Order: sequence, then structure tokens, then C-alpha cells
Amino acid sequence: MRSSAQSGLLQPVLTLMGEGVHSTPYARGYAKVAGGSGKRSPRSLPLVPGVRTNERQADACRCHPVGAGLVQLLLILWPALLPVSASLGSPAAPPVRYVIVVTGGELLTGAYPDGHTVFLTRTLRPLGLQCVGSLCIDDKPADIKEALGFAAGEASLIIITGGLGPTDNDVTRETLRDFTGIELREHPDVLAAMARRFSTPADKLRANLRRQARTPTQGTYFKNANGTAVGLVFETKERVIVALPGPPRELQPMAQEELVPYLSRRFGTRLPGASLTLRFVGLGQSQIDQTLKERVPLPADVTTSSQFEGSRVDFTFSLPNDTPGDRARLQELKAGIVQHLGENLYADDETTSLEDCVVGLLAARGQTLVLAEIGSGGTLAAALNGARGASRVLAGAHVAPTPERLRHLLGLRGPSADSNTPRSSAIQEFARAAAAEASSPWAIAVGEAQRGDSGPTMEVAFRQPDGRVESRSVRAPGADASARSRLATELLDQLWRRLRQGASNAR
Repeated sequence: MRSSAQSGLLQPVLTLMGEGVHSTPYARGYAKVAGGSGKRSPRSLPLVPGVRTNERQADACRCHPVGAGLVQLLLILWPALLPVSASLGSPAAPPVRYVIVVTGGELLTGAYPDGHTVFLTRTLRPLGLQCVGSLCIDDKPADIKEALGFAAGEASLIIITGGLGPTDNDVTRETLRDFTGIELREHPDVLAAMARRFSTPADKLRANLRRQARTPTQGTYFKNANGTAVGLVFETKERVIVALPGPPRELQPMAQEELVPYLSRRFGTRLPGASLTLRFVGLGQSQIDQTLKERVPLPADVTTSSQFEGSRVDFTFSLPNDTPGDRARLQELKAGIVQHLGENLYADDETTSLEDCVVGLLAARGQTLVLAEIGSGGTLAAALNGARGASRVLAGAHVAPTPERLRHLLGLRGPSADSNTPRSSAIQEFARAAAAEASSPWAIAVGEAQRGDSGPTMEVAFRQPDGRVESRSVRAPGADASARSRLATELLDQLWRRLRQGASNAR
């Protein structure tokens, strides 16, 4: 198939000279201009990119004075002809394709989930880059080389994570050296930064630490503000391979502060455009998507992406550019979405969690919360304890394996509830006792799991500042972490709604 250049401005020349030249003086001249050796190639040597001729046409070109003159003219004018021919209808350049390779044996045993792919694709998508695959592999040289070989056949950009540390198991750096043929050399700036970090002269640094100061001789490196492993960039004629450290607290800032600007320079990608992330709870991803399609039509230039975990769903809306007008358009879009989904929207940024919202509402009202957990095993306390400002509002947490142990922790006297006592009454007693013990206006008590006709359930009681105690049954979680996370989300959702309702009533 001919390119637009072949079928457009160059067609008169091609008609005369054919589709390429073997070993003519003009071919050797082009090879030298392009940085080649000028030696005869066993196959047809392109006079201009995408244009080749056969031997018969080359002979005609050599013996035809007009053809020779046009060849010389074309060599001179070719750089200027390219943008002109492109402007006459050539298709837009395809997006830069990339593959992510995540290393780590722990990923293959289920010890940790792969969070790097989600983060990197969300970070790089606004730049116009296209992820065409992601691989999780063991951190062994043979496995890494095999993954790199596959990725090299799919994309011009490969991003590999992990294996840049100081231990013997960190083999990514040397494996990339062997795969690319690009040598490593100790970089004086990286070594000096490491010496400052450890307050130790460079010549006194341990050998395994100094190993991390070795960077590619053909490429560059990325600074690491949160660790000793710098990012590495191996640049070849065919592709770029970027190696990032494995720990998220090192990888994520490096990707945002170093990788994004580098890719913009290297591939001509645009800087991230304006974006808006809306975080929902209590609705499924498909339900939100359907509501948007029916109620809030999106402009053609707005791209969307979403991710979900349990009952929490994030939707991100992006525009190609970031101007005041673009940001205003996204705010208008948000207003339309709030009109239809506002009851389930808890944050409008990527960093505020549902736990942060609950803690923020409690702090704004000057109130505290105490927890008493049996069947949830401290899941709710662990979730809230990681929120910003939790120490100001979390008055305490009692976690026990049985109701009897929880009664003891709360200092309750008298007989325990028997089989004739309603489950709701027993758990409400725990909520009142926890609130009284901590002098807290808010309390949540979670009972033990019990089997029922519809599966195992547990009773949950919410004690509110006016002294009312409400209880409801929820499905008991399984033993895995994701099930407990869903339970925490469900309970926090219920508390968040009660806090919002209380704030509305106060107004």
C-alpha cells in the first residue's frame, strides 16, 4: 500500500524514477545524509523514507538525465515536502503504544495485588498514550527477558517496575543492560545524592548501595525523592524502556514528577489535560454508567475512565487541554451529575476517601465516635484509623471475639442476653454502653455473625447524639480481606448518610 506521500506530491517523480534505487551515487548520498554508512545494501536502499525502486527502474533513473535531476532535487526538498504532504490529507499519527511489566514473585502467589497497572494507565492516558498490555512476572532474569521480548514486539515504550533495590534479588537493572546491550556506569550526581542522603562520604557507602548509582550510558535517569533507587531510562533506536522502583510511595511521585515530563518531551505527547474525578458509594459501576448515558450526555471530547472496589466507584472525566474554559466545562458537567447522583457522591477528587469524609463531618460538628466490634473483627476501626484527623474524632474501639468478651470490655454487669432476647436489643445495649463509657455522642456496635435463611448476617447498631439507637441486619463478610472491606464500606456509608442528614437538619 502506498503512503499519502507516494500518491500525492511525489507521484510524478515516482512515475519517472520508480520505487527505489540500489547502489547509485544518489542512494549513497542519502545514506550519508541520514547518518548511515553509505555502503551498498543487499536489499533496495530507500532514497526517501517509504519510497523504494527496483533495479530496472533504477537503471532508467541513472540513464535518464531528467530523472537524475529530479532525484537530486528531491534529496534537497524532501524535509520540506514531508509536512506539506502530511497537510494534504495524511492520517494523524497513531498513539504511542506501551506495555507495562510488573515484576515480583509475591504478585504471583496472591500476597499483594498489582496496583501499578491501574495507577500508570490512569496517569498516562491523558497524555494520549495507549496501553496495549500489562504483564505480572517473577523477578528472575529469564522471565524478565522473555517478558521484555514479548513487549518489544507490541510497543515502542516499555515500562517495567520493581527490582531496582540494593539486594541480590533486585536484578532488573542488570537484566535491562543485557537485553538492550546498553552498559551501566556509576553516575556522579546520583552517587553524590546518595552520600548526602546517608550523611556518608561516597567512598564509604556500602557496595550494594553504590550499585544503585549505576545508570544507562545511553539514556537517562529519574530522581527519587523518597528512596535510593533512581528510575532508569534505556534508549535505543527502536524503543524506550523505563524502569521504575517497586514501592508505590516511590513509584507514584516519580511517575508524576519525572516520567510524565520525560514522555512529553520524548514522544511529543501532550501534558495532562483538565480532569475531574467523582467518587461514589452505594451504587454499582454499571448503574452509574447507565444514569450518565440517560441523564447526563457527555460531550464528544470528554473521555471517561472508571475503577471500582467493593461498593466504591471512581469515575474520571478528562479533556485534552487544561484551560480555564476546560475547567469550567468540567464543573458544569459535575453540576449535572450531582443533580442525578448527588446522594451517592462523597468526594470530587482522587485523594479524599470515604473515611476522610466521615472523619471530616464528625470534626466539623465537634463530635466523636466510638466502636464496639465482634463479627467485623476490628475492620471498621482499622479503616477509620487511617483517615486524616482520625485521632481527633475516634474516641475508642473495642474489639472482641464473642459477645461475652465484649460485655467484659465494656464493663457491663448482669446476665448476658439469652436466646429469647432479640438480636437487635443485645447489640443496641453494646452501642449505648460504648457511648457511655467513652462519653461519645456517636457509637457503632457490630454483633456476631449468625446463620439465617438467606445466609449469615450480623446486627449493627448506630447510636446517635440525641440518644436514639437504630439497628439493622447486614450480610456477614467472608474471611477474605475484600469481603471485610465491603462490610466497612457499607457501614461507613450508613454513618456518612446519617451525618449528612444531621448536618442538613442543623441548617
